[in-house]
Amino acid sequence: MKSSVRALWRLPVAIAFVLAVGVGLVNSDASARDSNWYAAWGFSQQGLDPAVVTNGTVRMIARPTLAGTHVRVQLQNTFGTLPLFIGAATIGARANGALLVPETNKSLTFGGSASIIIPEGGAVYSDPLAFEVHAWQDLAISLYLPGTNVQVSRHGNARKTSYFTTAGAGDHTSDEAAAAFTLTTTAMWWLAAIDVLSSDADGTIVFLGDSITDGTGTTIDGHDRWHDIIALRLMLDRNGKTQLGLVNEGIGGNRVTNVIPGSSPAAVDRLDRDVLARSGATRVVLFEGTNDIAAGVTADQLIAGIQNIIDRVHQAGLPIFGSTIIPRHNAAWTPQMTGFRNTVNDWIRRKANFDGVIDFDEVMRSAAAPNLMNPILDLGDHIHPNPYGYFLMGRAVELKMFEKHIVEK
Repeated sequence: MKSSVRALWRLPVAIAFVLAVGVGLVNSDASARDSNWYAAWGFSQQGLDPAVVTNGTVRMIARPTLAGTHVRVQLQNTFGTLPLFIGAATIGARANGALLVPETNKSLTFGGSASIIIPEGGAVYSDPLAFEVHAWQDLAISLYLPGTNVQVSRHGNARKTSYFTTAGAGDHTSDEAAAAFTLTTTAMWWLAAIDVLSSDADGTIVFLGDSITDGTGTTIDGHDRWHDIIALRLMLDRNGKTQLGLVNEGIGGNRVTNVIPGSSPAAVDRLDRDVLARSGATRVVLFEGTNDIAAGVTADQLIAGIQNIIDRVHQAGLPIFGSTIIPRHNAAWTPQMTGFRNTVNDWIRRKANFDGVIDFDEVMRSAAAPNLMNPILDLGDHIHPNPYGYFLMGRAVELKMFEKHIVEK
């Protein structure tokens, strides 16, 4: 646990260093002078994976939400207790499975080197690479790990199939064929962000949340989380040329507060790492609280935690939008918890200084029994929406709320 805490607080130093290197490289390219970096995809690191890698290659698959002319990726060793040695790294366009589109696989470098050592708790950005990124096109980031029993810092519930080789298979980062990648995972290993360089983008919306933002109950490889629906609506609304990146920083089981510690860093503790440090972030959406109440946190304590986040986001000069907490009535839920939920929701709607409110409680509740989830939207655990519920949540969000906060260029 101590190493995890050190990792969280050491991370901004590593980010600052690599950002400084990246900015210098970009500014030397005359074609990119009028462009800026924006996060087009992201996932929060939340712990160590049970898996280890020995002299093998992993191919992580991610789908950016914003187009750009150049790309860089952020790798994190947030929860590793040892330095992480990456022997080689590439990025390519994914065709299907672990197969890449021919002639798209390009080498990534770090400070000009093909390899990098990421310290315990550290993070690095790759050097900027001229690479045409298309919104909603899958990218494959391949990493060669030459070590033995290499620890995996990961996001557990990526709900996206990625690939890796058997132990001892060696370096297959340059392969565009899929043959060597015989094993799969639905976690996201080490990859934390994909940034694109764009002169057209209006910014990035960062979604900070728990499992309902993370996507529990959505379809593996289906991209049908509620914010995925928003991303598609934005692209269709602008004829496929969306100017907003959308980044998912949800973690299953996450809590707003650290009043009662959970299994992942609370939102108040990871706000800087997962939200404010995201490249080009211009808007924040907060949708958390149900896990705090389930753990025994009171309404007043939860409100204080949410207010802490609102204040810090505003201090960073960004607007923040809040969502009401949806009904929950699983076996461990009590009438008092329902009372706390309603108190917090009333505060969110009427008193909180959010820049806008998304009323997911109204979307998800039963008309006949408002403290219960609508059965046709319930995954079956009385906590999470099913895919239809996620669709209705994403459809219910007013897009103009975000457009009001587009940054003037």
